[in-house]
Amino acid sequence: MWRTLIVEDEQYARASLRKLFTKANIPFEIVGEAVNGEEGLQLIRELQPDVVISDIFMPLMDGIRLLQLTRKEGHECRFVMLTAVSEFEYARQALEYGASGYLMKLSLDLKELKQTMDKVAGELTRMDKLRLADKWFPDKTALEPTDHPELNRMITYIEEHFAEDVTLKRLAEYVRMDASYVSDLFKKKMGITITHFIQNRRVQAAKMLLTETEKTVSEIGRLVGFENDNYFIKIFKRWCGLTPNEYRKEQKIVL
Repeated sequence: MWRTLIVEDEQYARASLRKLFTKANIPFEIVGEAVNGEEGLQLIRELQPDVVISDIFMPLMDGIRLLQLTRKEGHECRFVMLTAVSEFEYARQALEYGASGYLMKLSLDLKELKQTMDKVAGELTRMDKLRLADKWFPDKTALEPTDHPELNRMITYIEEHFAEDVTLKRLAEYVRMDASYVSDLFKKKMGITITHFIQNRRVQAAKMLLTETEKTVSEIGRLVGFENDNYFIKIFKRWCGLTPNEYRKEQKIVL
């Protein structure tokens, strides 16, 4: 069961969510409730939930600020925002900061909840599979990869989120630096572009899955961030000189 925290200042909304969660029969357990962002942040630190369902407008600290501070502190819990129709622009802003989705408070029903939480469950499952960076990346060392702390933060972020839609814009926002500067800095310090570094990490993870699991090439491609099978095969061959199937067969012979 995925541990879930509700952050919502209106008691009836929290109660409605609890009822819907019970009816939905989804793998999420509500482990705590908070009535504002400040209380929510404290509970995130204490409970370490997998997902936070947060209202946007609340006293003391709003949901977007809660999301920002949670990410700044390094917590990886997924966020789903609660919003009213008039607040939709704020929900869109929350998505830019990394929220997984949003729920419309005034029209929330069982179907919408299940669809949104199924998406979150998929993200959490993928995160669990990708969390052990040392296993995915045998070339990773305990030393900082560069002498630039913000660049090191970006590299760590990529290695933890490479299967997601990691963009230059998102990385620049993550370290609060200009996107153009980030791109040039990365190439200068790493000798490789951000795009190629992400491809490398995806291919390294794919190699491990091809060797240690019986998942299909298509499944592995999607697990490591490629939505298109042909593109996955093309990039894999570019880096390895073999197609994924050829690599898998070669590894079985070696083993």
